Amino acid sequence: MARAENASEQEEGRDLFTIKGTHHIEFFVGNAKQAAYFYRRAFGFELFAYAGPETGVRETVSYALRQGKIVLLLTTPLLPDHPSTDFLKQHGDGVRDIALHVTDAAEAYSITTGRGARGVAEPHTVEDENGSVTLASIATYGDTVHTFVQREDSYTGPFLPHFKATPQDTLAQAVGLQFVDHVVGNVGWEQMNETVEFYKKVFGFSRFVSFDDKDISTDYTALRSTVVANENRWIKFPINEPAEGLRKSQIEEYVQFNNGPGVQHIAMHTSDIVHTVSQLHANGVDFLVTPDTYYDELRDRVGDIDESFERLRQLKILVDRDDKGYMLQIFTKPLEDRPTLFIEIIQRHGAESFGKGNFKALFESIEREQETRGNL
Repeated sequence: MARAENASEQEEGRDLFTIKGTHHIEFFVGNAKQAAYFYRRAFGFELFAYAGPETGVRETVSYALRQGKIVLLLTTPLLPDHPSTDFLKQHGDGVRDIALHVTDAAEAYSITTGRGARGVAEPHTVEDENGSVTLASIATYGDTVHTFVQREDSYTGPFLPHFKATPQDTLAQAVGLQFVDHVVGNVGWEQMNETVEFYKKVFGFSRFVSFDDKDISTDYTALRSTVVANENRWIKFPINEPAEGLRKSQIEEYVQFNNGPGVQHIAMHTSDIVHTVSQLHANGVDFLVTPDTYYDELRDRVGDIDESFERLRQLKILVDRDDKGYMLQIFTKPLEDRPTLFIEIIQRHGAESFGKGNFKALFESIEREQETRGNL
């Protein structure tokens, strides 16, 4: 059953250092130029900065995209022996780095490595004509890392040192995405608790809510999930693992095709999900399909809401309610040829939950997709 759903039931957690929010999310991709076009055209992210040989970076090219407070960084290796080449060989296109904006990168690195995290890059200063930024990185589940970004107010560059501002983007049309609500990680069998303990010990995060296989199951598959969060809940990381079921769960499928743990999806918040999803549909984004029967008793289950139930049925948007309000959500199909990474669009009207009432309908939709791939 779900635990710690209400704030009064949550475990006490104390941040060990100051995190201002998610600075950016970096993808390693096989062709950053083409990937940038996709996220600009399909999701409305504006291209605003670039780094590559033209800016003095010899080993990679990177395109920085933004919408609201969300920044995506798309990076492609230019050399066969670059670490990102190995990542792509193992995992395909996917999230490498959930970068966190901190006040002191050296402090964050010292505290986290001192509490058991494996260092990936020691604190170092990167600078150009616009000033300097301090960076440091640690490892987390799979090949995912967290980079601590200390960017002073005096830094005047468009993004990070060695990035140059790009011309005004006339292709991207924003769809209303505002900020990262949460980032979900998938791990293997019996790895969820150790990953949760990692975030509690290394970051001081607390266990926000947990779901077991009685909450998240269908007739065929099941999984377990625990959400960890920092003190102000600006950073929320649900961690999923497989549970015993009659067939292969979506988590098992992910871990198989990703060749290990990694980021399953990024939840992006909007204040008008009907508008955002309508625009994404018009841009050609494919979403999971929820059966019409889900909506037959939806009004009785969630009560009065501001949105039109008929419009939600047309767009296949899910609704759930907790003791603080309600939330709406919808999930894209995988964005890569491997059935791994996808995007969630979410709108919260006070609710702090993660859609427990939608789990069965959601995972049955995922199972239908698995079955078409022959992976159920």
